[in-house]
Amino acid sequence: MSDRGKTGFEGEETAALYLKRKGYQILARRFRSRAGEIDIVARDHGEIVFVEVKTRGASAFDGAADALRAKQVRRLARAAELFLDIHNLDGTPSRFDVVAVDLENGKFHIEHFPAAFDLPDEF
Repeated sequence: MSDRGKTGFEGEETAALYLKRKGYQILARRFRSRAGEIDIVARDHGEIVFVEVKTRGASAFDGAADALRAKQVRRLARAAELFLDIHNLDGTPSRFDVVAVDLENGKFHIEHFPAAFDLPDEF
């Protein structure tokens, strides 16, 4: 595994543990579909939460939270729609969170952005 892949994997593990400690029930990890991938799918107080984890190492110029682009938001929305359909959860309240994991001085710093973005009009 490359250093970048290892950092990303560690970031996702860190984010999942963080969410569990906050009381989220993890439903799926690395959900892959023809539309795209969702890092973590969880349940929080009756809502389905689709979580994008952004991990950045110490050498990154921008923070992890700044790394989400419009094209990726559209892919996440399509993948989320498929997840809901596959698991017969259509109509269940849902939202998109971002968990930013920044590696600084050998430690992970977590920032959680609940309801981080709205769905685009067309995806």
